Amino acid sequence: MPMPFVPPRPGRTSSRRARPTARAASAVLSAALLVAVVATAPSAAAPAHSRTVPAAGPVAAEPTAVRANQLGYLPDGPKRATVVTTSTAPFGWQLRNAAGAVVASGTTTRPVTDAASKDATQLADFSSYTGTGRGFTLVVGGRSSHPFDIDAGLYEGLRSDAMAFFYQQRSGIPIEASLAGAAYARPAGHLGVAPNKGDTNVPCQAGVCDYRRDVRGGWYDAGDHGKYVVNGGLSTWLLVNSFERAKRAGTDGALGDSTLRVPERGNGVPDVLDEARWELDFLLRMQVPQGRPLAGMAFHKMHDAQWTALPTRPERDDQPRELHRPSTAATLNLAATAAQCARVYAPYDGAFAARCLDAARRAWTAAKANPDLLAPDSDGTGGGAYGDATVSDEFYWAAAELYTTTGETVYRDAVTSSPWHTSAGAFTDGGFGWADTAALGRLTLAGARTGLPAADTARLRASVTSAADRHLAVMSGQGYAVPIPASTYVWGSNGQVGNNAVVLATAYALTGSRSYRDGAIETLDYLLGRNTLGQSYISGYGEQPSRNQHHRFWAHQADASLPNPPAGSLAGGPNAGLQDPVAQERLPGCAPAACYIDDIGSYSTNEVAINWNAPLAWLAQFAAE
Repeated sequence: MPMPFVPPRPGRTSSRRARPTARAASAVLSAALLVAVVATAPSAAAPAHSRTVPAAGPVAAEPTAVRANQLGYLPDGPKRATVVTTSTAPFGWQLRNAAGAVVASGTTTRPVTDAASKDATQLADFSSYTGTGRGFTLVVGGRSSHPFDIDAGLYEGLRSDAMAFFYQQRSGIPIEASLAGAAYARPAGHLGVAPNKGDTNVPCQAGVCDYRRDVRGGWYDAGDHGKYVVNGGLSTWLLVNSFERAKRAGTDGALGDSTLRVPERGNGVPDVLDEARWELDFLLRMQVPQGRPLAGMAFHKMHDAQWTALPTRPERDDQPRELHRPSTAATLNLAATAAQCARVYAPYDGAFAARCLDAARRAWTAAKANPDLLAPDSDGTGGGAYGDATVSDEFYWAAAELYTTTGETVYRDAVTSSPWHTSAGAFTDGGFGWADTAALGRLTLAGARTGLPAADTARLRASVTSAADRHLAVMSGQGYAVPIPASTYVWGSNGQVGNNAVVLATAYALTGSRSYRDGAIETLDYLLGRNTLGQSYISGYGEQPSRNQHHRFWAHQADASLPNPPAGSLAGGPNAGLQDPVAQERLPGCAPAACYIDDIGSYSTNEVAINWNAPLAWLAQFAAE
């Protein structure tokens, strides 16, 4: 029987984590540095281009010394692989097709010791090859990569699967077998049907309020059944922003109606907006109603009164649900995402767009009146705390969204008077996140047409490209081309990798410079297996994918009657802080980039979360174009 899961849940942020520990010793096999990992069998059929290999039970696997993107490469994109070797002499490499014929060859370059993994590496670059096909391998010094494809449609399946994650995380609606597959179908959770206690009539924590709210719907945040406004705000913004970017690029048809596996398909609204609206409706319900104390503010979060056991199906959660005190950060997340909603949804549902704008205005006014209602780090019983002691960045983000939508002077003045409007710290090497949102305001203002002076807009755009240049510089000095430095392998590092790739892709949209495009696409190589563990962190994709991410329903490792996570679910990734018992026991002394284990109990390295899958969905959409 699984033991109850009662962790001390710290927040999932980018820069507010412990520094990494020292590296563990690794075994040397011939000239290659190899690290043992453990994988278990997937429960569902693999999607197109996936190369997962079912197994009867746990198996030990050693990653090949030739680390490539296990899904593959785009014909006109970057094609690089990392060769792990202690030799400094170059090796000849051969690209072989499925029949074993050599179709390209060359010599490795750039001997470098990767700071995050301490791996001695060389680079094999076969970008000049533009042929297509399935089952290619890269052979270097007698060692072969896992097979991969080269195909213009390579990322179409991942685009769909990364978005389907959000449908399957929905609260308050049945998950249908026709959309998700039989293994993932389940009744609606948290609609007040026994044994559930909510979420249609949820009380506040003692002393917070004396009334109840209907806060049904939205997405379950991560592996638990909590729903958090600050993480929901960031995740919603990324999905809607992916549509805004695609619309400006003229490629939004791929996100249009009937393109995704959602129950609203066929309603005349782009499916990505249908999915985002499921969360937006929840965020709007979290606003304190008029006539109540703190009217216009947003409750920070709602979740179970106590941590539930692992596993626990959503419809079988019998814990009482509680609303937690409103916060300035949550209120500004509502203001920002509702303002974004107002402009993006207007062509499809004018009434909903107007409702969003009204909520955004009220939230802004309430936040201005209550600028210091901060969420504490101590409120972590039954759900994550998501504490945030600095909200000036949220004020800037919300003002940017409201100004972009309305053009009104009051919001423009709030933008231009904010120190974040000119601060060099809006973009950091570790990336933006739910607690660091100034970059979101910059990205919106840089990409939109506003009434700001031309020189101001040019400066904003230059700040995006400067940040992208720094990410490219970090990638170029590494063995695995990851857009985060060795010091930022923190809780949810894979989400930060994705967020920095969003900055790279936005720089490409602003400039047309191919270096930014290639950098964003190459980031997917890391997530799909070109890393020190030879691990694809995306379930259902690659020879060695994550299969046992921490989740209360997708919990096959804990209960064989339940499924593994569906294809397209991104693991949180290496976390040098080792903030769970499994990681502490199994990974002591790990190098920052190796502090990961595919075990359901390792919630600090292997959980899923909406704010990590959101940049993956954004990036997969970009790459699929």
